[in-house]
Amino acid sequence: MKYFILTLSDKGSKGEREDLSGKVIKEIMTSINSKLVGYEILPDEEELITKKLKELIKKEGIDLILTTGGTGLTPRDVTPEATLKVIEKRIYGMEIAMIVEALKHTPHGMLSRAIVGIANETLIINLPGSPKAVKENLNVLLPAIPHAIDKIKNLGGDCAR
Repeated sequence: MKYFILTLSDKGSKGEREDLSGKVIKEIMTSINSKLVGYEILPDEEELITKKLKELIKKEGIDLILTTGGTGLTPRDVTPEATLKVIEKRIYGMEIAMIVEALKHTPHGMLSRAIVGIANETLIINLPGSPKAVKENLNVLLPAIPHAIDKIKNLGGDCAR
């Protein structure tokens, strides 16, 4: 499985903040059969995020795009809106799983607006911007990600086995 990390952060894109969440994603993804094929930091600009997501889903060999940041409630948090402009299908179960896991750790978990969906046979997952929340959210999804990608690409057998 080949994946791309897209960090959305105004300060990170200016070099004013280290991207700790991107590092957490890389660390967690080593626990499954995956290969990082790209990484980029963009500012919280909906048009730029949408454009980048559209570019990435057209590239051959990217199975998974993991975004981090921009899923909260501030006016600059626009990652879900950008993602919704790109995806063809939402995967509500994965979204719910992230919220349920987040609520185990903080009541603020209910404020996440993270989207998970499919675009051009690519799985896109919006993760929060906090390293702690990234770890919690990605770890709860990790067991299902390879199977989801197989199904998106119409690989593998029946789910009933």
